Amino acid sequence: MLTYIIILLVIGLIAGAVARLLVPGRDPIGLLGTILLGIVGSFVGGFIWNIIEYHRIAPDKFHTAGILGSILGAIVVLLLMRISGLERGRRRI
Repeated sequence: MLTYIIILLVIGLIAGAVARLLVPGRDPIGLLGTILLGIVGSFVGGFIWNIIEYHRIAPDKFHTAGILGSILGAIVVLLLMRISGLERGRRRI
């Protein structure tokens, strides 16, 4: 179980960092935010992959994606954060 958590954190950090590097702009979310971005991106990537591969939505099951799916999911989450204005330190008026 501890190994799974460590791997989840490392993959989350890698996916979040790569997503932040690929999407231009400044994101004041810090290290923990980058890890969470990668972890959430992994679940979003798994959800998108499930729709593409099986052509159906399975809301009762969460699927994690590989590193590429995690990066793509993290990019989607990062863009959604920017569009919605949910980044820390930024307020929409």
